[in-house]
Amino acid sequence: MKLKGKGLYLLDEPEAALSPTMLMTILSVLDRLCQQQSQFIIATHSPILLAYSNAKIYQFSDTGIKEISYEETEHFLVTKDFLNNYQKRIQQLLEKE
Repeated sequence: MKLKGKGLYLLDEPEAALSPTMLMTILSVLDRLCQQQSQFIIATHSPILLAYSNAKIYQFSDTGIKEISYEETEHFLVTKDFLNNYQKRIQQLLEKE
């Protein structure tokens, strides 16, 4: 698929099977296309894609839909906690009950 400026693109979990480095490359491509008047609606679990500075992030829940900041997303909070405490989290995950 070739992406061009002035388009509206719907992407469903584009991070599937991509490395973190490739996701950062995708951010660069998205930004270039946005500068050419493209718009994107992206369903993602990727904290890297969610970090795009011009993104509007909407959280869908049982109580409705609301706009939230990047730092409020569960994906950011869980990833940050894991990276900051990975040894403890691995130990907790692998503990025998």
